[in-house]
Formats: sequence, structure tokens, C-alpha cells
Amino acid sequence: MMAQANVAEDTLLEIKDLKKSFSIATGLFGKPLELKALQNINFTIKKGETLGIVGESGCGKSTLGRCILQLIEPDAGQVLWLGKDLMSLSPKEMRQRRQDLQIIFQDPLASLNPRMTVGEIISDPLRTLRPELNKRQRQERVVRVMESVGLLPEMINRYPHEFSGGQAQRIGIARALVTEPKLIVCDEPVSALDVSIQAQILNLLADLKDEYGLTLIFISHNLSVVRHVSDRILVLYLGRVVELATGDEIYSTPKHPYTRALLTAVPIPDPKLARERSIDALKGEIPSPINQPSGCTFRTRCRYAKDYCAEQLPPLERIPGNRQVACLRWEQIESGEAEPAA
Repeated sequence: MMAQANVAEDTLLEIKDLKKSFSIATGLFGKPLELKALQNINFTIKKGETLGIVGESGCGKSTLGRCILQLIEPDAGQVLWLGKDLMSLSPKEMRQRRQDLQIIFQDPLASLNPRMTVGEIISDPLRTLRPELNKRQRQERVVRVMESVGLLPEMINRYPHEFSGGQAQRIGIARALVTEPKLIVCDEPVSALDVSIQAQILNLLADLKDEYGLTLIFISHNLSVVRHVSDRILVLYLGRVVELATGDEIYSTPKHPYTRALLTAVPIPDPKLARERSIDALKGEIPSPINQPSGCTFRTRCRYAKDYCAEQLPPLERIPGNRQVACLRWEQIESGEAEPAA
């Protein structure tokens, strides 16, 4: 009983059967189509953990992040924050939770108000979420987080257009940090930056996680980026979780053919190893989320698919090592019994 209590106390966020669809208009008199963005998403995050969420564009990664933060209202399921369902909260109650839940956006400059100074941008959440703080206290906190993210205090009265992309993203990170949140959703925070700047921002996030005791959800389409920051990695395909494991497990022994294909896209310096893994290269385009394939949604691009893959939706099942995978043939693929199509 004590062990169970410790597990519960360690869990910060729990997602249960989360679903989200969008209605797509087809014309003046046409019947709207349903775009299934998220389907039966389940996972937990422990305090101090970094969960990477990876997948191609259109797989539902950003939608998932926004549903967790209640920026988009899910259709069904639960978002349990410290055991309390955020979907059941009133707008006033949700506002009180906002200081614990923050987001870093993908495009640093587009996410900043060009008419506000850096100081105004960073302090804006405090005026909304921490009204008990006076002007001096807000100023002190802004200066402190600016220094934490590598911005000089004398930059406080400058405007966003005066900063580079990397500096602008540091402003966005400071804005997310200023309320001293427990969880930050990082929605592809380095994809718009140069490679050298990406490394700086990733190292900064790792340092801030330790300094502030943060829990992170790190969203990216690039597995090589996620690898450096994540304790566990959740692989998303067409709105469904297809694999969930630790970062080391994902990189050393991927189970799902989609995960194997994503790893093939990660550059490696050894030509021999690159040729050996080319057989799992990702083929074709991702299907439309409006008209998804029957059965396993990845089967239309999977070199190991059989006829029965079109008939049965593979459940997300636990396998040895406390991992999860949704594939009917993962054991045969791993053992070498499953021959890939030519």
C-alpha cells in the first residue's frame, strides 16, 4: 500500500482516453467532415520528468500539448493535474492553475507582441496570474528570469524586432518561467532556429529544468533533438500513440516500424550503418486524418504489413521492460521472422 501511495504522489500529470476531433467544412451545403486529431491518448508524467513527443507534421503533437493546457477543449477523456481533472474546472478555477502550466511556442518572434517591450512581455503573465505582486516585485522577478535565460537586464526596454531568433526564444522561455510553473509544454521550441542555436537552447532548457525543478513536455518532429532532452519518448502517428519507452530504449531497440523509420531519418556518420538501416526508411506520405486507413493506420506505409493489419486496430499493449507498443507484428519484426516487402 505504501508503494502505491508513493507512485501516486510522484505523478504530476495523467492523461486518460483523451480524444479531439475537428469539424471541417466542405462547402456551403456539404456535410462537414470529421478530422480525428487525437484518439484514446493515455500516459502519465512524473515530477521532474521530461517526456518527448515525436512524430511527423499532422500527427497531433501540438494539438495534444494544447489540449493538456486546456488551450483547446478536448472532446472526451481526462487531463488529471495532481489528481484533479482540469476539464471539470470552471474558467476561474482554470485561471488559478495557469501559473503552474505554461507553454513555449515554436516561432519565437511570432509569439511575441511587437508593440510591447521585453519587460512588458515577460511580466504580462504576472499581471494576470499573480495580481498580488506590486510593480517592484514584478520587475525584480522579470530581471531574475532574464538573467536565468541569458538575457542582460539592460535589454528590458527593447522591442522584439531588435533580437535574433535565438534571443527571441529566450524571451519566450523567460515569459513561461516567470510564474514559476511546475510544467512547461515546449512546442517545437528549436525547429525555427539554426542548428548551432538549437544546441544552445536545448542546453539552456536542461539547465533551467534543474534550476527550477521543472517538468517538461518536449514536442518535436526530430528524434535526434528529442533524444538529448527526454527521459521517455512517446511516438505519435495519426493521433494515436504507437510506442512509449525510455529514450535509451527507443534509440537502441525500437519496436514499432514507424519508430524504426523515424530513426532512419536521423543522420549518422557511418556510411555502412546508414546503408544497413535504410531498409526501414519511411515511404510515402502520411494519410489524411479525415480518411484514415482501416486497422493499423501505419499499414499503408509499413514494409512489414500483412492483410490482417487492415482488419484489426493494434492495441497499445505493455511489453517486457515496462514499455508500450501498438503493432501486431513487433515480435516477428524484432526476431527477423517478418520479411519486409521489396
